[in-house]
Amino acid sequence: MTFSFTTLGCKLNFAESSALGKALIERGHTRAKQGEQADLCIINTCSVTDTADHKDRQIIHRIRRQNPNAILIVTGCYAQLKPDEIAHIDGVDYVLGQNEKFHLDEFVEQLELRAKSQEPKAAIHISPIREVDDFHGAYSRDDRTRCFLKVQDGCNYFCSYCTIPLARGKSRNPSIAHVVEEARHALAGGAKEIILSGVNIGDFGRSTGETFLGLIENLDDLSSLDYRIRISSCEPNLLSDEIIDFVAHSTHFAPHFHIPLQSGSNDVLRIMGRRYTRELFAERVAHIKAVMPNAFIGVDCMVGVCGETEEYWADYVDFIESLPVSQLHVFTYSERANTRMLEMDLTVVPQKERERRSKILHEISARKTERFYREHAGEAATVLWEGSQKQQADGSKLMYGFTENYIKVSCPYDKRKINTFERIVIPTMA
Repeated sequence: MTFSFTTLGCKLNFAESSALGKALIERGHTRAKQGEQADLCIINTCSVTDTADHKDRQIIHRIRRQNPNAILIVTGCYAQLKPDEIAHIDGVDYVLGQNEKFHLDEFVEQLELRAKSQEPKAAIHISPIREVDDFHGAYSRDDRTRCFLKVQDGCNYFCSYCTIPLARGKSRNPSIAHVVEEARHALAGGAKEIILSGVNIGDFGRSTGETFLGLIENLDDLSSLDYRIRISSCEPNLLSDEIIDFVAHSTHFAPHFHIPLQSGSNDVLRIMGRRYTRELFAERVAHIKAVMPNAFIGVDCMVGVCGETEEYWADYVDFIESLPVSQLHVFTYSERANTRMLEMDLTVVPQKERERRSKILHEISARKTERFYREHAGEAATVLWEGSQKQQADGSKLMYGFTENYIKVSCPYDKRKINTFERIVIPTMA
């Protein structure tokens, strides 16, 4: 049977789709070639916003049109949260929950038999996700030499605006030994850069009595000199000074952090149910910059949540402007069913105002990124060259890569450089 995957959303989804694809191949199935109609189509969905749900539905319809005779399976966060809604979409054969998707390879044949029976409504296989204790590891290589390694899943925080705990379940993780072994496999397979991925990776150790600091200490010594590791999004209350100091003096960890802020107003942070203040956030940023002046710091920011008054918004913008961060990842708030925020008596920010605020933060982000690039121009750095290329007007080609502190650079295309490290001087921006 030939199969195809369509994956939406976070890097965790992409890592999991990669693991599921490998399991199907091990059972004798083959990946459909580009443009070829598949016998089995799996859509791994996202549901972080209403926009994500809408995009999921569009993709489901498109995949069905392109593969009219295929078995169509929908899984992921949207499937876990709204299985009945998906089951009523014409052409969907199966809806699998977050836990069930990891058993996909075990019952593909029985799924095929049911599909041939032409039952009118999709079959739903969903477990109560908060009761799931299983951790399913995964890692994936993208087309740019990186490997996304899943080290944690789920979240116990239940912020007032968020459905991730309902979609992903409780916080859980494998052992340090398991992650180290997966990392070794990834490096043996040719990966040169590993990104530690999860829902709340700073919470690593909850299942095993270990710590995230212990994990990164072990990953810094994998008996290989030719690799580096990046830490994906880590909550500021879990990003301790000890972790920051270790990264600063480590051999293989990149000076690159991604820290969720969500709001620069303490009042809004309380409404959101976040577990830190903006003062703590500022302390974390200051400590990073004190021990790693060249560190790239990305920040998750949300705009337009219920209760974000004009006064709180102005306070938020002032705080963001004051931070020596490198880039903002901006999300526009979207009302989500079964969240506490909808039960609160709060001011609702109009949609157009949400969009205006988002635009302001995107503009601030662009300025901060440009400033970061200019500050580090002329410095020595190590770039990992990727396979992607871009045709120039004169017919020549450029290839791209990122330095350890996440500055994107280019050079004339040279196939021999793909997936290799090179010491360079960061160029001045044009």
